[in-house]
Formats: sequence, C-alpha cells, structure tokens
Amino acid sequence: MSDATQATAPKILLVEDDRNFGDVLRSFLEVHDYDVTLATDGLAGFEAYRKSKWDVCIFDVMMPRLSGFELAKKVRESDSETPIIFLTAKAMKEDILNGFEIGADDYITKPFNSEELLARMNVILRRSQTPPDPKEEQTEFEFGQFHFNFPLRILTHTNSSGEKSTDKLSPKEAQLLRLFAINKNNILSRSEALTKIWGEDNYFTARSMDVFVTKLRKYLKPDSDIEIVNIHGNGFQLLVRSENEEA
Repeated sequence: MSDATQATAPKILLVEDDRNFGDVLRSFLEVHDYDVTLATDGLAGFEAYRKSKWDVCIFDVMMPRLSGFELAKKVRESDSETPIIFLTAKAMKEDILNGFEIGADDYITKPFNSEELLARMNVILRRSQTPPDPKEEQTEFEFGQFHFNFPLRILTHTNSSGEKSTDKLSPKEAQLLRLFAINKNNILSRSEALTKIWGEDNYFTARSMDVFVTKLRKYLKPDSDIEIVNIHGNGFQLLVRSENEEA
C-alpha cells in the first residue's frame, strides 16, 4: 500500500489542459489511493476548487481561460493553507521564482517521473498533518513599533506620534515573518525556514526566500530599531534592539 493510504483518501484537485496527460496522471494517483478530480482549464479548476476542500492542488501553468499562476493567485486570496504544486514545461528561473512568490509549495518541470510527483506529494501531506509546535500556535506578535496579525496577514506600524499605517502581506511573506517573530532575537536557520515554508531546501527555494526577506526588510524599515540580519553560514535574525536593551 502507498504511504498516502489513509482512512479517507486525500483529495487532489488536478487542473491540466492536456486531457490525455491528465487522465493518465489521475489514474496513476488513484492507483496510489488518492481521490482525484480533474479539470481541464483554469476557470473550470477554480469552480471545482470552490466546491470542496482539497488536501493538495496540482496546477499546470500554461492553460486556457486562467493560467496556473492566475488560478493560484485566486486561490491564495482566501486560502493560504492548501498546498499547491505547479506542473510546467517551462524551466526558467524567473518562472519558478514567480511560482513560489505566488504561494506554491512545489514546482515540477515536465517531463517528470510520476514517482517523483508522488514522493513530493507525500512529503507535503506529512508536513501538513504534523501537529504544530505549541510555540508556533501563536498568531499575534508585538515587536518594536509593530503589531503583526498572522491570520489576517496584517502588519501595523505605530510611530512615536501614534500615527498608524498598515500593510497586507502575501501568504509567504506572512509565514516567513511569523517564523522570524517566533524566533525574535534568535537565529533562524535558513534550512529550517525553507523546510517549514517551502518544504524543500534547494537553489530555487533559497532564491525565493531571499526575495521575501528583501520585501520584509522594506516593511520593517520605518522602525530603525528593527533589522533582519544575515548570519553568515547560519541564517537570519530578527533583531529588535530596543528589547535587547531592556533585557
């Protein structure tokens, strides 16, 4: 039996415009105990997504009506949790990074070995089913002049005059800032962040993380006592100088 076998088969939404390839992939996954729904264009995929809860979404990138990227953006507007895997014949670094920036959990280029997809899906499912660390159940954070509401993905800055400004973060931005906040003033290893948020530590996910760190630095710039510091050979540190001084 497959590692994916459970009392209830995991529900997979497969959106692939090549009907023949989609049917073959659906049959392969069903043999390995997945409950698969196939849609053959992006708009049909979004309609299917809205009608049910899914354990994993697999989106082809190049599709009519809505591309895989456009479909993922619509999903991520209200859902930051359901894992998304992109399938594409395009292997350009910019496309792969764009996919991760939108909120992908993995990215597989065609042609690929079906067993590889199965293995990656099993990793994602195990990660999503792992009980959370109690310290990671915290959802709101205060550091320096900022308040961060993780469920709403809202970062609020209050300056010394009491004036407030807010930023709405993307799902990946929010997940990364949450990890920094949980480990405030401590070193967050690059490998830990990549594994927890992207599910894999490789060149592409590392490049994607660097993009998000740069974005977070811009959000935090209004408070000069806060800095995301590179710790060479280890990772990063959300340094809050005012709290260090109080300690």
